[in-house]
Amino acid sequence: MPVNLHAPDPASLHAVPGVRLGVTMAGIRKADRRDLSVIELVEGSSVAGVFTSNRFCAAPVQLCRQHLAAGQAIRAILVNTGNANAGTGADGLARAQQSCEALAGLMGVRAEQILPFSTGVIMETLPVDRIIAGLPAAIKALRADAWGEAALGIMTTDTLPKAASRQLQIQGQTVTLTGISKGAGMIRPNMATMLGYVATDANINPALMQALVTEAADASFNRITIDGDTSTNDSFVLIATHQAKHARIESLDSAEGQALRAALVELSQQLAQAIVRDGEGATKFITIVVEGGRSEAECKLAAYAIAHSPLVKTAFFASDPNLGRILAAVGYAGIDDLDQTLIDMHLDEVLVVQAGGRHPAYREEDGSRVMKQAEITVRVSLHRGAASATVWTCDLSHDYVSINADYRS
Repeated sequence: MPVNLHAPDPASLHAVPGVRLGVTMAGIRKADRRDLSVIELVEGSSVAGVFTSNRFCAAPVQLCRQHLAAGQAIRAILVNTGNANAGTGADGLARAQQSCEALAGLMGVRAEQILPFSTGVIMETLPVDRIIAGLPAAIKALRADAWGEAALGIMTTDTLPKAASRQLQIQGQTVTLTGISKGAGMIRPNMATMLGYVATDANINPALMQALVTEAADASFNRITIDGDTSTNDSFVLIATHQAKHARIESLDSAEGQALRAALVELSQQLAQAIVRDGEGATKFITIVVEGGRSEAECKLAAYAIAHSPLVKTAFFASDPNLGRILAAVGYAGIDDLDQTLIDMHLDEVLVVQAGGRHPAYREEDGSRVMKQAEITVRVSLHRGAASATVWTCDLSHDYVSINADYRS
């Protein structure tokens, strides 16, 4: 069961002027399942994205990068689930291109103005004929208020859809941000299998989009890990339709730019954390804070070492305060000149380690009490600087093995 995560109320998801969404059942892998989505963008929209660092990236990721680099105004996003179209070679690229051409033909735009996305099983042939056959129904279903349906339409092993909205005032005008994400396994930073789409009607200089989406990803989707696997298909896309009536934002350092950035980061973190809360087999949501480092980079090294450790994650699942596993992970994180005699560690409010050793007042029953909670914070203080980093992860349960053992059946 998801950890303190609930399906979003569709009424809470604000329409973004200039965006319409359509979802249908194309039978890509299973019958009677929403698996094909089209997101239509008004002419003049700007799009920027960040993608997986996996060198074995999927065909749609390769095409997205090409289409964005070509500089054509993006007019639609096409998403299929059930098939990742990864590890499919030249044939996979050709099939992804066919899907773009088919949607472009129906919309009266160029194929380079379509961004394709796929998620699902790797190294299986994309059933492009089913995608093409389903496109008319997806287009017919296009609506501005279909964000909730789109969140359902991009799910794979997710147990719940993930979507959220924010609104803020810029120069007296209401600006909307709405986004959806999917993911429950094969999640690790850089990017973390996940897909994320956020749209806003903010009037922002298109030249600022790439910096904005990169910063938001680094503060959210690149701070989560479920199982330490970096997917072939990870993508996070930011859309701006420029429909809001305020003066154009020309700098992210302006008051308007900072307000938009803060709203985007907050929304992206909610969508990213929802992925962890819905982690395959997860029973605990764990925040890991490493502070007092000389740089954010070394704090990340320690935080990820803790978050990726199977021994740490299984201890959390068992509610077993075997907390030496956390110290061991910090020790092998790769901070070569780390002084263990300076390290403190808290489990929520409980001081477990002080000056590198067990705190005299620590009692295992206190650790056990915290470990039984659904939400837990681990805080490690290195006492060697002023930098800090936070990542979010979950425990590792028997169900994770079962879900992944049975994934293709």
